[in-house]
Formats: sequence, C-alpha cells, structure tokens
Amino acid sequence: MVKFEEGKAYEGGCHCGAVRFSVTMPPDPLIRRCNCTICAMKGVVMIDVPISTLSITQGEDALTLYTFGSGAAKHRFCSRCGIHPFHQLRSEPDHYGVNLACIDGISIYDLPDVPVFDGQNHPGDGNDYAYVGTLRLDRHSD
Repeated sequence: MVKFEEGKAYEGGCHCGAVRFSVTMPPDPLIRRCNCTICAMKGVVMIDVPISTLSITQGEDALTLYTFGSGAAKHRFCSRCGIHPFHQLRSEPDHYGVNLACIDGISIYDLPDVPVFDGQNHPGDGNDYAYVGTLRLDRHSD
C-alpha cells in the first residue's frame, strides 16, 4: 500500500534521469487515473498536488510541453526518454498531476484500487465532475 507523509518532500524524475523534481505532499493527496485521450494512452496513475509544492531540481531544459484541445492542461515530458513526469491539470489549473511511477521508491503496483476520473466528459466542457470506475490490480497467488 502506498502511503505518503504530509509535509514530507519526495524526489522523482524521468526514466533517463535528465529531469528531476521534488514534491512536498499535501494532506490526503488524491491518487487517480483519467480516461481522457492522452491520459488513457499514457496509462499514468497520478497524484494531485498544488503546483507550489513541486520544484524542478534538474533538467528543466529537457522538458517539452504538449497541449491539445482547450490547451488548459499543460503536459510536460522529457525530450530525451519521453516519460511524462507531471502535467498541469485542466480541472484544477493550480495543481499538477504527478506521475506516481516517477516518484523514487514508489510502485503503482502497490495500489490495490485506483479511481478513474471521467476526463472524456470533462467538467470544463460543462459536465459534472465524475468518476467512471476503479482500476484494480488483483495479484496472482503464485
């Protein structure tokens, strides 16, 4: 089970190590997936944190920006290895969705259940803020 300490700084980065960041955990951070077109393709499990709690400690110049649709979400990825460490959320522009798999020592496979946000019917398009289900890992007992 993944458990974060409120106020503790966690380090993370991309696959090749060019991009590194530090993020301080807020109280009860939200962990989720999203079913919008880009998040579904990335397969990312994210943790929502206020932008002010994340600092890029290395490789800001290696980050590339990608936007689409409304342009409100700002997806950042490493220009060298292609990993998306975090993105500015459309639903909460003052928050980043940090790729949980990019935080050192954390495994998304330690999460039994991950709620899935309905990004295909986004609140920014006049829809209700909703979840469509839960992604669950059932471990084999081999």
